Amino acid sequence: MKKIAIIGGGIIGLTLANYLDPQKFQVTLFDEPTGQATSASAGIISPWLSKRRNQQWYQLAKDGAAFFPKLIQDFQLDHTIYQQSGTLILRSEEQLTELFALAEERKKNAPEIGTIELLSGEQTQQALPLLKPLPALKISGGGRLDGKAYLKRLRQLAMGKGVEIIPQRVQLANAQTVSYGENKIVFDQIILTAGPHLKELLAPLGYHVDIRPQKGQLLVFQTARKDSGKFPVAMLDGEADLIPFLAGKILLGATHENDAGWDLRETSAAFQQLTNGAKKFLAEPAQLLATPFHYRVGTRAYTSDFAPFFGQLTEQLLVASGLGSSGLTTGPYIGYLLAQALNTGKTDWSAYQKELSNYIH
Repeated sequence: MKKIAIIGGGIIGLTLANYLDPQKFQVTLFDEPTGQATSASAGIISPWLSKRRNQQWYQLAKDGAAFFPKLIQDFQLDHTIYQQSGTLILRSEEQLTELFALAEERKKNAPEIGTIELLSGEQTQQALPLLKPLPALKISGGGRLDGKAYLKRLRQLAMGKGVEIIPQRVQLANAQTVSYGENKIVFDQIILTAGPHLKELLAPLGYHVDIRPQKGQLLVFQTARKDSGKFPVAMLDGEADLIPFLAGKILLGATHENDAGWDLRETSAAFQQLTNGAKKFLAEPAQLLATPFHYRVGTRAYTSDFAPFFGQLTEQLLVASGLGSSGLTTGPYIGYLLAQALNTGKTDWSAYQKELSNYIH
């Protein structure tokens, strides 16, 4: 039985740990979750109308979204974790007409989009009463994922499958040896899924990684809306998205702060930025903003071309990072693909990304 180490207990690491064959691998997961993007995140699974030009990224995101029914079944994810809520996209009428045509075209290769509807302002407000009566495009296939709840569920499942979880920040002594404190443990293979920490993990082995940290802040409002679990999510025109969850929980976010480094402090600037951007879409902004709220703050990993990368760096080392703001959509699928590679030896990911040498030198 091979000894496998996974460094990083975020969305890729824990998904990978749960999909590895327990008959073939003895798995140890090192998890130092401070600043972790997934534990601070909740977001929209709805990549189909992105206008990013990177077709490899779109293929990965599209297949990542299509993977969710299997993910839900395999890990028994309930509505507190994931829900296919439908997505509202709020733009100008001219942009909505263009997006409708794009949705119809992309549905040919992505039936997961579901039904596509142009809504009047009245229909938009009926679907999501928090919004003003503004026109919108609705696609039924969109969903919402609570990253923190997802990690909690997968952590429980991993421990039940015999995965040893060690809550330590570690270093690589070499390509097969993990060290922390006075401990040094040798593994057959090591998989690095530590987000922006990948840079510092690989530096002692002589590698430079094209990765940088990006701070993200979300606002979580606790409203009295008992019907919030029935609402679709809304992609507003700007940086903020409106993400209703169960039991009156309404999320607004997230920021993309490139210069904050590893600073995880909550900031009033983020509150102003997110709420100011959302006010023009909200039916009663003062009412929502007067409710109790708290922040979720985390650090994402970004590459220069804003695309993720994953794969085999050496015979002993596998890597995955650079998820950016689409990590909730692409992360579980990347974890599954890495597990399948280890379980079966099959790797063909050229449709999803550039060569690893574009990101690691």
